[in-house]
Amino acid sequence: MTQSAVTRRFGIGLVGLALVATACTSGDAETQSNSDTAVDAEPAELSITPEDGVEEIAPNTPIRVNAENGTITDVQVDQIVVSEAAVEGEVADDAALYEMTGTLNEDGSEWVSDWNLRPGAEIAVTATATNEAGEETELTTEFTTHEAVPGQRLELASNFPTSGETVGVGMPIVINFDLPVTNKAQVENSMNVVAEEETVGAWNWVSDQMAVFRPEEYWEPYQNVTVDLNLAGVESSEGVFGVRNHQIDFEIGRELIATMHVPDHEMVIEVDGEHERTIEVSNGAANRRFDTTTSGVHVLMERYETITMDSSTVGIPEDSPGSYRVDVQYAVRTSNSGEFVHEMSSNGAIGSANTSNGCTNLRMDDAVWFYQNTLMGDILDTTGTDREFEWNNGWGYWQKSWDEWLEGSAAGEAQKTTDGTPGPVHGQDL
Repeated sequence: MTQSAVTRRFGIGLVGLALVATACTSGDAETQSNSDTAVDAEPAELSITPEDGVEEIAPNTPIRVNAENGTITDVQVDQIVVSEAAVEGEVADDAALYEMTGTLNEDGSEWVSDWNLRPGAEIAVTATATNEAGEETELTTEFTTHEAVPGQRLELASNFPTSGETVGVGMPIVINFDLPVTNKAQVENSMNVVAEEETVGAWNWVSDQMAVFRPEEYWEPYQNVTVDLNLAGVESSEGVFGVRNHQIDFEIGRELIATMHVPDHEMVIEVDGEHERTIEVSNGAANRRFDTTTSGVHVLMERYETITMDSSTVGIPEDSPGSYRVDVQYAVRTSNSGEFVHEMSSNGAIGSANTSNGCTNLRMDDAVWFYQNTLMGDILDTTGTDREFEWNNGWGYWQKSWDEWLEGSAAGEAQKTTDGTPGPVHGQDL
């Protein structure tokens, strides 16, 4: 199978009678009885929109199946991508990412697709309904979606965490797009977070190209989390459509919380609520704002076995007062403004005074331990300085209260990780 002709199977399995194979033509309904002594009942009648034979519909058009004189028992959606441009970079063996689910109303008379359709695809919808006598009616319709125009295709640029990683309980889910998003609610509702432990969380738009999911409270440890990015067919801005779906699977590890009251010159680390280690430290000298360690809830970010600390990267040019350039080992980033926890054994004030340029200095044995035993997403909660950690400085998202965080959601609602997204993904009035 080539990338220019990829078949996608979408479907729902509804509780009901077994399907009977029928030979029906596109747009025609066929009824077959499951009983030799059928009750006198009207046959079920099915209708599907978009209608059979329609061409070049918008990919964010919902599929609707309606039944009269019966209940819907199955809907299958097949999709064949016919444009090479529509599947550029697509992996041929990821059909599971495109399994279509739908929502059935209480009386079983209407089914609506949950997600959008692939751009540039041939779509076949097969629906089955059963009447009171157990007779089945099946209907198939076929139509096509229009392609996503080159230069107007929303793609995933990067994400944190990535699949397979084990992270700490403070880990945000960071999604970066390659193009600005204006229809934020539809895109937000296309990103479904599923966790083993029921968790309340919400997306927040840090910028037009970055959406971040954060729970109301820290994640429960020792659980798996899946992020389904159902971006295919979503209209992210006028005329711009997503072309691929993605799935991110990661694990929440043990709960590690480090606390540090800067005047005390020590960091206390607890793992799963039990004291693990106390580390002597030296923080920022606080002679000016730049070398004052920030107070707030930090999330551990990237780490380096060796790194060059260069003040010119944070706005202090070489040869300026306070400039520096020094190589350090075992460095873990805590902000985008240059704060790290790192080894600096040459600092004789560790454990007794704060003399650094704003970073947290450790002796070698403690720095190695911290580097080796912490995870991206672990928490460092710092207090005792007059410089507040900014919420958008790195991953300072826990600096916002829950109500403040919700204000950044385009959907305007929290999302339970066991209930799905809170709103529609389709285009308005479609």
